[in-house]
Order: sequence, then structure tokens, then C-alpha cells
Amino acid sequence: MATKPDTIYFFGTCLVDLMYPQAGVSAMQLIQRAGVKVIFPPAQTCCGQPAWNSGYRDEARSVARAQLALFPKPIPIVIPSGSCAGMMKVHYPELFAGQADEAQALEVASRVSELTEFLVDVLQIELHDLGEPVTVAVHTSCSARREMGVADKIESLLGQLSNVQRVEHARKPECCGFGGTFAVKEPEISAAMVLDKVTHIRNTGVDRLISQECGCLMNIGGAMAKQGDAIPHQHIAEFLWERTGGNAA
Repeated sequence: MATKPDTIYFFGTCLVDLMYPQAGVSAMQLIQRAGVKVIFPPAQTCCGQPAWNSGYRDEARSVARAQLALFPKPIPIVIPSGSCAGMMKVHYPELFAGQADEAQALEVASRVSELTEFLVDVLQIELHDLGEPVTVAVHTSCSARREMGVADKIESLLGQLSNVQRVEHARKPECCGFGGTFAVKEPEISAAMVLDKVTHIRNTGVDRLISQECGCLMNIGGAMAKQGDAIPHQHIAEFLWERTGGNAA
């Protein structure tokens, strides 16, 4: 069990910045409420994953290199996304192998934690549910499940909320079809995958969909909206902050 730090860096991700800002704000508020100072480097941009996934190694390295300079202190780097955390923790060492700044990339990668992992394993956060009864379905991203190995952490957090009932849906571990550039390059396959995911989530009859991945939420939520009668969806950080009285504090 890692020692609780006094201060952390927060890497917000592009999708949080542009599409789900409240998820990032809520994540930082949860950490601050636990007594940990949050540093948000204002120069942060993309982690480089889109270029990396598309095979543009030099371009990905250029974008990623700009991020390496943002985290000089030897403190944790917390990321509210299994996908971006996976890029920085798992793929930065490969991306910078043989480069002059390989050692720096390895050091930065060693300090990366996905948000739910950090809340559970490091902060050992205790939650007290103040919300009305609600049923939720959980979607864990491929990166959170396979690269970061933290798929169970979101379940642990929701399990502390007494008025939240989790409902399992068929094919829960499967990809939602987003995959970043995959959805652009293979739109027909992506559309079929998300339709399958949406169908099984709808069949549960839940009130809300929860995930720790904004890309998946955007894809699944967008597909639902296009079909009409969309189920509300939220990032786990925003949901936890809301359920534990943060909005009223």
C-alpha cells in the first residue's frame, strides 16, 4: 500500500478539458477533500496517444516530450482516465526508448496512477452516500482493464455507496467501439460495437451509466442520444462528488 502523499500533480486529459470539465474538477475536489494538495500544471496538453495509436511515433514523441517537463517534483501524477494513464505509464517507456530523455520518461511513468486506483489504494478514501436510491451500470474501459489493471477499483468505490445499486450487464468487459482513432478509421465496426454495448446497458433498466473513461462515455452516450431516450452518464469522479455532498459543500 503506497503512502499517502502531501501533494500530487493532476493531468486532466483532452476530453476532460474539452468535453467533461466537471469530471476533472470533481476529481481534484475529492483529492483535496482527503487532505492532499493538487498541482495542475497549466501548460499540459495531450499525452500523445492519438499520434501514437496512428503510428506517428515522432509526432507522438514531440507531444509527449512537452508533458515530461511538467512534473519535476518526485510526487504522484494522477490521471482521471485509464487510457491516458496507460499511455504515460505503459507506452512512454517504449516511445522514449533509446532517446536522450529516456530516463526522464521512465521516471515520470513510474509516478503515474489512474484516479480510481489512487483513491482506493493510496488515499483509501472513505465515502458516505448522501444521495437518493439509484441504479447504475458500470463500463470499464479497455485500458483501465487491460493496461492499467484497475477495473475493480470503480466497483470498490461504488460499493461504499449505500444507496447505489450496481446492475451487471452482459458483455461488460467488451470494448465500446471507441478506441480513439479506431472509431474514425473503422466507423462501421465501431458503430456495431457501440450498438451492442448500448443494447445490453439499456436492457438492465438502470438509471445511470458510470465509467472512469470520458472517451467511452462520449461514445456510448452519443450513441444513446442519437437513438433517443439516452440514459444519463457520468464520470465516476463527478458521480462520487455529487453523491457525497460535494455539490452542497
